[in-house]
Amino acid sequence: MKISARNALKGKVVEIAKGQIVAKVKIDIGGQSVTSVVSVEAIDDLGLTVGDEVSAIIKSTEVMLAK
Repeated sequence: MKISARNALKGKVVEIAKGQIVAKVKIDIGGQSVTSVVSVEAIDDLGLTVGDEVSAIIKSTEVMLAK
């Protein structure tokens, strides 16, 4: 797969919480975690399960910083 985004964090899925339409996917990235909200359909299409190795692709327009 090729993608134009350059902000990819590799990690492992540690939790999937499915709702009726969306799911929260928690990814461990070297001891830190990132949570993504995606459709349940996307989870099913990817065959995503806890323990899977994934890449979190981050669009720079969607990242906020706090201090």
